[in-house]
Amino acid sequence: MLACLPALAQTAPVGNGLVKFGDFNSWVTRHIKESHVIGGHDKTLYEVGPTTTIDGNKAYSNLGGSPWATSNVYAKVAGVVKTSNAVYPAVRSGNDKCARLATQMESVKVLGLVNMDVMVAGSMFLGQMIEPIKSTSNPYSKMEMGVPCTSRPKALVFDYKVDMPATNTRVRSTGFSSKKTLPGHDNPVAFVILQRRWEDADGNLHARRVGSGGQLFTSGSPWKNAFHLGITYGNASSLVASHPYLALRDTEEKAYYARNSKGRMVPVVEEGWDSADATPTHAIVMFSAGSGEPYIGTEGLTLYIDNVKFE
Repeated sequence: MLACLPALAQTAPVGNGLVKFGDFNSWVTRHIKESHVIGGHDKTLYEVGPTTTIDGNKAYSNLGGSPWATSNVYAKVAGVVKTSNAVYPAVRSGNDKCARLATQMESVKVLGLVNMDVMVAGSMFLGQMIEPIKSTSNPYSKMEMGVPCTSRPKALVFDYKVDMPATNTRVRSTGFSSKKTLPGHDNPVAFVILQRRWEDADGNLHARRVGSGGQLFTSGSPWKNAFHLGITYGNASSLVASHPYLALRDTEEKAYYARNSKGRMVPVVEEGWDSADATPTHAIVMFSAGSGEPYIGTEGLTLYIDNVKFE
């Protein structure tokens, strides 16, 4: 049994080590109405958690002890309500569901005249999204990354499938400039980071990297069950050359965020690699349908994830 509590406790009767709600058989369904200035559409957003429905333009906070957050968000910027949804429940077989993370183009028509297309890649992580999103600046500051974890798992284990479009291009589309086609397709990614965090007298959060593991999915794949993503303890700089997303987040600009003891969201600056026998305090897990820069992706690229656990 892992001591990643409270969020990563055993979820009987599913099995030892399964991340809570990590079988993705239950989902929260949210119904939100966007502002009239962008069309006033009724939109549906999904979150990983207990089966329930939420009606109305309400900020979401994880329900039922779910440790999962997604890139599906309710934003209210300058009074304009906009939503984004690129993570969905999908039927795997019979009554068994999984998570579908999609790379897709989102289109917005402003005042019925101006069309804006934005490329988005669905992502899912352990933590919480801070809603409503009130600006597009500093996106990490809207995401509380990581959950408490004091165990030393050997691997992150999960089932996955990849739908890879038959193209070798990506599209950059921010909604504010013309679309640009770039060479090379994007790749889905999964990674795990274990940190030992502490807080100083001023409320700043610091960390050392205890464990690291990552996997790029560079081609399409049918379902693969119980894939083991191994975790390297201590100095993992040898992994960074082939897995740059595992580099230390050692500046405020690159750091993930978390709440300090005063309830304030602050960057968690990694100050180096920890010793190979160190005990972590927090686990970060991320799955994403894209591994490149924001607003760049291969449309139609899809990552399916199921049965996430630590071993």
